[in-house]
Amino acid sequence: MPRAIYVLALGIFALVTSEFVVAGLMPQMAEGLDATVPEIGYLITAFAMAMAFGGPVLTVALLRMRQKQALMLLFAISFAGNVLAATAPAYEVMLAARIVTGVASQAFFGVSLSICAQLTRPEARGRAMSVAMNGLMLGTLLGLPLATLIGAHLGWRAAFWVIAGLTVVAALCTLVGVPPVEHAEGSGSFRQELAVFRRPGLWLALSTSTFIIGATFSAFSYFNPILTEVTGFGTGTVPLLLVAYGGATVIGNFVVGRLADRYTLRVLLCGLVLNAFFLAGFALLAHVPVPAVGFMLGIGLVGVTMNPAMAARVQRAGNARPLVNTIHSSFITLGIIIGSSAGGVAIDAFGLRAPLWIGVSMAAIGVGTLVPELLRRPSPGPAEPSRVVRHARQDDQNVPVHSEVA
Repeated sequence: MPRAIYVLALGIFALVTSEFVVAGLMPQMAEGLDATVPEIGYLITAFAMAMAFGGPVLTVALLRMRQKQALMLLFAISFAGNVLAATAPAYEVMLAARIVTGVASQAFFGVSLSICAQLTRPEARGRAMSVAMNGLMLGTLLGLPLATLIGAHLGWRAAFWVIAGLTVVAALCTLVGVPPVEHAEGSGSFRQELAVFRRPGLWLALSTSTFIIGATFSAFSYFNPILTEVTGFGTGTVPLLLVAYGGATVIGNFVVGRLADRYTLRVLLCGLVLNAFFLAGFALLAHVPVPAVGFMLGIGLVGVTMNPAMAARVQRAGNARPLVNTIHSSFITLGIIIGSSAGGVAIDAFGLRAPLWIGVSMAAIGVGTLVPELLRRPSPGPAEPSRVVRHARQDDQNVPVHSEVA
């Protein structure tokens, strides 16, 4: 595996930590910005909306830029957003800072995954994605708790300063450790970039990702109140359980990365079915501590860990360029928005177990989005031969690819 993939994982870790930091600092930020806790919660929503809708726009603006240069520019934007957050004198400034950082974060995912695809052989791309996505898993496992710890002892502004410093470190490592990559594989005009979205299979793949992540986040967003109010754990125990959940995501991501290239559809199908099972089990036995924790860890093993297989499927249905990857990340973010918001509405109507049943429903719909491709080819292998492909598909040929390959 090229060293550059691990460097890209560090960049993703820095940006994911920035994404999640507000969730761990709500009370302190509410006091410091003279806002209510729900208003601070809106900062999370604003970040997600900026990712979903602003990220693709910024990616389009970067299409003609060399990809390493694009990464450095995105690091600079993210750094500026975190510095603005650390120095924000008022809620409105903080809101602007989160929007800026959210847009940069989404575009960064798209460019990073495109570089991963270019630096590895086609049959090893799923594994490369899993290595890069370890930055996402470790951001959940370590980044959020560390930022919360720093905020508790040094103040919430210090947490943003630390993240800004981490962003600089990741940028310097990228400058040294990621080889020059010209433009994305087969990149062309904006019209050529959009042409791939005429493929129905790509839209099915994107929608599958939305339902996989939506099913997971309908539950994950409400783990804390479910574990305390239904299962009966103390508030001091829940962070430890969430760390264990993060550890499960790291393990699941490793396993999925090993299987994603050869068994993409099977992995996604098994992941969705198992996730529905774990969500239903959690809903039925949330009041019993041992099985409740077991089912929660199961969700960690087969939820967001589907990312490498999701990315492999989307890239085969479309391509491995930044715009497709960024749009894919937007569909993932849409799943987070739908799952968490639907879960909140369900709680108001039916109680704290309701988000878990929402997750079961979304996982079932996700299985439905796999059916057309499963009927066509139930056991797809790698879509490309075991060599470097120097040209894109038929509709984008004659555009050379400049890349280093592992």
